Amino acid sequence: MANVRTARAARATFKAGGDIRQEFIAFFEGKGHRFVRSSPVVPQDDPTLLFTNAGMNQFKDIFLGKGSRDYTRAVNSQKCIRASGKHNDLEDVGRDNYHHTFFEMLGNWSFGDYFKREAIAWAWELLVERWGLDPQRMYATVFAGSPGDNLEPDLEAEALWSEVAPLPPERVLRFGKQDNFWEMGENGPCGPCSEMHYDLGEGTCPQGTAGRHTCGVNKEGCWRFIELWNLVFIQFNRHGDGSLETLPSKHVDTGMGLERIVRVLQGKHSNYDSDLFTPLLQAVSEVTGAKDGPGEAGVAFRVIADHLRSLTFAIADGALPSNEGRGYVLRRMLRRAARFGKVLGMDEPFIHRLVPALAESMGDAFPELRARADHAARVIKAEEESFAQTLDRGIERFDNVIKRLTPGYSTYVPGRGGEQLVQPIPQPGERLIFPGEEVFKLYDTYGFPVDLTRLMAEERGFDTDMEGFERLMEEQRAKGKAAGAFAEADGQWHTVSEGPHSQFVGYEQLEAQATVRSYRLSEAEGGTRRVLIVLDRTPFYAESGGQVGDQGTLGGEAGQWNVVDVQHDGDRIVHICEQAEPHRTAALPDARPLCAKVDAERRERTTLNHTATHLLHAALRQVLGSHVNQAGSVVHPDYLRFDFTHFEKPGDEQLETIEKRVNQVIRQNIPLNVYHTGFDEAVDAGIIALFGEKYGDRVRVVQVPEFSSELCGGCHVRASGDIGIFKIVSESSIATGVRRIVALSGEAAEAHLRESSQLVERFRQMLNAPAEELSARLEQLLDNRRRLERELRSARKGDLAQGAADLLKRATRVRGVNILASEVEAASMNDLRALADELRRKMEHGVAVIGSVINGKASLVCVVSDDLVRDNVKAGDIVNKVAEVADGRGGGPPHMATAGAKDVGKLPLAVQRAPVVIDSYLEQLTA
Repeated sequence: MANVRTARAARATFKAGGDIRQEFIAFFEGKGHRFVRSSPVVPQDDPTLLFTNAGMNQFKDIFLGKGSRDYTRAVNSQKCIRASGKHNDLEDVGRDNYHHTFFEMLGNWSFGDYFKREAIAWAWELLVERWGLDPQRMYATVFAGSPGDNLEPDLEAEALWSEVAPLPPERVLRFGKQDNFWEMGENGPCGPCSEMHYDLGEGTCPQGTAGRHTCGVNKEGCWRFIELWNLVFIQFNRHGDGSLETLPSKHVDTGMGLERIVRVLQGKHSNYDSDLFTPLLQAVSEVTGAKDGPGEAGVAFRVIADHLRSLTFAIADGALPSNEGRGYVLRRMLRRAARFGKVLGMDEPFIHRLVPALAESMGDAFPELRARADHAARVIKAEEESFAQTLDRGIERFDNVIKRLTPGYSTYVPGRGGEQLVQPIPQPGERLIFPGEEVFKLYDTYGFPVDLTRLMAEERGFDTDMEGFERLMEEQRAKGKAAGAFAEADGQWHTVSEGPHSQFVGYEQLEAQATVRSYRLSEAEGGTRRVLIVLDRTPFYAESGGQVGDQGTLGGEAGQWNVVDVQHDGDRIVHICEQAEPHRTAALPDARPLCAKVDAERRERTTLNHTATHLLHAALRQVLGSHVNQAGSVVHPDYLRFDFTHFEKPGDEQLETIEKRVNQVIRQNIPLNVYHTGFDEAVDAGIIALFGEKYGDRVRVVQVPEFSSELCGGCHVRASGDIGIFKIVSESSIATGVRRIVALSGEAAEAHLRESSQLVERFRQMLNAPAEELSARLEQLLDNRRRLERELRSARKGDLAQGAADLLKRATRVRGVNILASEVEAASMNDLRALADELRRKMEHGVAVIGSVINGKASLVCVVSDDLVRDNVKAGDIVNKVAEVADGRGGGPPHMATAGAKDVGKLPLAVQRAPVVIDSYLEQLTA
């Protein structure tokens, strides 16, 4: 108890959130744990995840037995986002005081080392003995078992809480699979867990204080008893069919939200009251001019601060808002924050102005945030400006739905302080329902936040069909899951020989004697049979860092295989092979030696492009600015593709300068310097680390002295002169703030320049002009063409005017309206529309329908004079009824509409009956 009293006395001194993070790390380093940096919040090597959602994600390969590390104990603070999939806290954020989409997960891990006893004892030691939390307020939960999975209760953990903590039995509670069996997703590592909960005391839960429920551990909606730390004992792997398999080794994976423990240690009522959030909330107040407080204003402050963190960290790690995948989640999140900005009176983009405050408060712990803050702010600003236009379209759609559903209609306009109802709608006798499918369409098609739709509907006297919306969302999630689920190769791995595997020797040699360690059978699209082979050592480079995998051959007494691709699977290098002689009986690898031989010519071309990519990156930063960062790349034997952050199109002179600088370095034939060093030392030396990449403690540096230095594990030339020549062939925009350059090097660049030279020579001969005059001659030819086209349009216009005048002479009068119906000849739909437009211009108080067969298809156009349009005569209604005669349909604006007809042979009949159709239409209109 003396240790507890001492810790409580220490706790009386305020601990900053950053200090608590460091104390956690130092505590476990003292227990023999290796500190491991946070992996990017955007996973680069796990297609099952949109975002890193737990500290264990970067160690998943260890739990599955696919990878290993040179340590068995680890500790870190992992940046996480939970805003999609199973672990999705988005809708809870802002409504309570402890949910977040972005959070830091403090964690310690054991990989086949210690297990439950140490994990429980150390958790108690840190929380109670070091940090001084009241042991009388501490609760623990354990797994109660699951008959469906044939799993017994976790009696071991239950006993340990009383033995090493100690906690009395009445505060060690059993819970079922939903609460105390941790799973990362539908499949993957899992196991029973034991959670530590803390009683914040009476009066801390609004629902309990109001008597609406009884507070307790794991009670739905209870704010009083909060989970602090989850100790997961990973010992199973969940397969796609739901079955459980015992993992080769038992592991420990713990996770404690930094935001929650900081709030408790600082004695705050809310996570958002701690010093992790106060700088952001202050910035929101300064930018908006609003004050934090109860009600929707407080919700808005919390939503904006939280979503700002998710957006900025995700963008800093390489993600971008878009209409699919993680980009879609980010776009929804930004729009939700913007919607709450309106509660604070913000109608203009403002979220981007908060990024500097976040970079300042968290940049020490995560330097990449400070380094890429300007890029993140630019992306967010562009998205905010785009959403302003989307909001207008969404409100227009919402108004149209309201108009359709109610007898009265009012216009909904955005204004300072939120949207305002301009004209009241008469209240019906019963509540109206805003359809779930319309909520979904606004959300899915228009990017309209659901809570904004609900608010607008409520102000109109509507309830919102949220069940219908959720049903459609679930259908969409199911489709996405079916389309995007990660599928591993078929079959099982077969062990051929024991020993170390996947030693890469491809930097030094392109051919090596090797032994097969394991293989598995697979089937590619089209039914091609493939075998996946893992060797003890290999010269084949597996796809990584943008560089494509090698190709080549594996051959020996057991058989011959063509290597069509090489990929990483955990720490294994997997050779994806097809049998070299497919007509022969399928050969299976065995333990006999074989020769692994890389396609040397293909590797050489890839190598040239990889080093050229580094030179291009450096030149871009020199010419465009240091804000340029790599946002993606493909290093292929035939070309290189480089995506980079920049918010405007580089000028032609800038691209020319970039290309010249690269070629200048190539001509200097500078020997490359490739070496290994510590990650921290490399970053301190200013060597470029690419965002979104995951690096170990030791890193490989590829340096072109005095020009380029990057962390890279790829294949490179010995000296820059090996590249030969570099040529940019295209530059374009691929997303907001992201540009793309495609370039060539070596023989491919030579071939491109040769083809360009030959093309210039052909033009020179055709125009009988020297090369330096080609541009002027081509411009002259284009000017002549544009002049002739203008003359032709003028002549056609005269012909149309005369043709329209001749046609109008055939018009008849029906019910006092001039009616024209005629088949005409037209070369194109544009010509037919132009003639109809001329008829409309000349026609007074009339309706005209003309038809023509164009490229074998029957087309109709109807035009109505302006005075009849004002009398509610609609061309779309008329042309649709006329087209029905020929099995067609159409529509369009009231003054001019078009239609197509499936039955070309009935076009004359349709035109013939047009006056009767118009007569009947006018009769109904005036009835």
